[in-house]
Amino acid sequence: MTPDPLETARQMWADDPASRALGMSLRDLGPGHAAVAMTVRADMVNGYGVAHGGLVAALADSAFALACNSRGARTVAAGFDVSFLEPAYDGDELVATADERALRRRSGIYDVTVRRDQTVIAEFRGRSRALR
Repeated sequence: MTPDPLETARQMWADDPASRALGMSLRDLGPGHAAVAMTVRADMVNGYGVAHGGLVAALADSAFALACNSRGARTVAAGFDVSFLEPAYDGDELVATADERALRRRSGIYDVTVRRDQTVIAEFRGRSRALR
């Protein structure tokens, strides 16, 4: 029987206390793809009353991690860039959807869109590296 390549991502998610502490939930997982949701809580907003950018990036990073580990290889982030387009507020449910754009040997590129309903909150591009 062929091992399930998604098992690497599933196990990583099961062992991820940071994402759990932020209240994230896995919505979808497939080869090169993942979707993760998080509801912004009162303790997640900054001094202007909007969702802290680092926590929005953490949501995108968790979706990215799942997508890049969905091929069966243990993979880590080599870096990412994030652009914030709209604010999010206490009580907003955000969904980060990650999709593989390129995978060459041990390196990959993934785009993640964070939305509240149909509104794009942030765009994230992650670069991954599979471990030997």
